[in-house]
Amino acid sequence: MRTTWALAAAAAVAGGVIAAPAGLASAETPQELINRLQGEGYTVNIDRIGTAPINECVVTNVRNPKTITQLVPYIGPGDRDNSVLIPRIVSQSISVTLDCTR
Repeated sequence: MRTTWALAAAAAVAGGVIAAPAGLASAETPQELINRLQGEGYTVNIDRIGTAPINECVVTNVRNPKTITQLVPYIGPGDRDNSVLIPRIVSQSISVTLDCTR
């Protein structure tokens, strides 16, 4: 039962990260988007076409969110033998594609 709960929690964490980037490229400038993603803990990989300054670029794609987690023992109320494992995020990365050909 506890193992099932831990696996469900890990799936929920991974699913939330995968679903999050769908609405990322709203009305933000490329720099605002990159800053926000970095503020959320992502390492942002930039794929860039063209040589224009970043303030003249257009975000064309946000993709490949990757989260690396590690299962660690839950230490807290109700767990006396540390048998429950919970996911802890170790690193997150995402790719942003910019069109800077203008």
